[in-house]
Amino acid sequence: MVNVSKRFRNISAINNLNLEVKDGEYLCVLGPTGSGKTTLLKIIAGLVNPDKGEVYIDGKLVNNVPPQERNTAFVPQNYALFPHLSAVQNVAFGPTSKGLSREEANKISMKMLEMTRLAGRPDSQPNELSGGMQQRLALARGLASDANLLLLDEPLGALDARIRVELRYKIRNLVKDRGFTAIHVTHDQEEAMIVGDRIAVLREGQIQQVNVPTKVYNEPQSIFVANFVGGANFLEGFVVDRDHQGAWIQLRNRFIARVREIDFSPGEKVILAIREELTTIVKRGGEEQEINFFPGTMQSASFLGNSTVFKILLKNGDVVNSRIPVSQYKQDFSENEGVYVRLHPENIMTYPYPQGGLFRELEAI
Repeated sequence: MVNVSKRFRNISAINNLNLEVKDGEYLCVLGPTGSGKTTLLKIIAGLVNPDKGEVYIDGKLVNNVPPQERNTAFVPQNYALFPHLSAVQNVAFGPTSKGLSREEANKISMKMLEMTRLAGRPDSQPNELSGGMQQRLALARGLASDANLLLLDEPLGALDARIRVELRYKIRNLVKDRGFTAIHVTHDQEEAMIVGDRIAVLREGQIQQVNVPTKVYNEPQSIFVANFVGGANFLEGFVVDRDHQGAWIQLRNRFIARVREIDFSPGEKVILAIREELTTIVKRGGEEQEINFFPGTMQSASFLGNSTVFKILLKNGDVVNSRIPVSQYKQDFSENEGVYVRLHPENIMTYPYPQGGLFRELEAI
């Protein structure tokens, strides 16, 4: 896609977007509701025409090519199943339309139904299936089409958590085994991290960052990406001094933080970000003069199964969260207990202060 834009009345769904997907790649497009993810897929599929820009598939310009000639399989959020056909007939439709015999098409159909755990309901009509089953049926139909490019719009969104996790791996393995190319839209960051060769983070119709999952998580290029992918603590401040090893940042109420970032000048406003799991809390154990060692009060603890998130109110008025895995949880903290938060300089990311303010930059849409 080259410089593609699409508006719906006064809403800019896609804004001068450029995106390249490699052959055989499994790309996850990650973004909040309303970011333009579905519109992006529909433009590639030919179901929506861009207002400007060019769409290429296999190096060929396809702006004027009808959907059925693009060799793509679009699996929509709303399933779009044939209500008069059984489950096995719905899935067999694609292979049959490509000239395969009924026997061959049914064989492929049953394989896809088995993969999506619907092998026991081949003769059921769509209206006899639950919403989650219908979504799995739509997914099975898309996978059976044998199209070179799969366009998956929240394909696991309506499924139970256990089935969703199971199908993540099955879909990715199928795509890789058959040499397909897939663009998988989701708002679930964990899903994107697990199945995507690369992740494209979309916000308000624009790509914020495209890279492998580890790079997107560990080196987010913007405050929005740092917040949307993984979550983080954000602190406002300004540079008071800098040297060849880093800078000193004054936070609220004269708290001073040390960072390794030296791209900003004294007096410049910045935002500091640090992942919750890299935010350490202790009862004591450090000198109060130690750098990035801030006093605060324990506010709450939220148990999440594999980890606990602690909320701490620092004495300067800022609030930070610390996520501690259960395996590393060695101290008990009580509500309103005095604690210290330690932020290691090498773990702090520094961003220029956004024009619209921090809150606007953290908004999902």
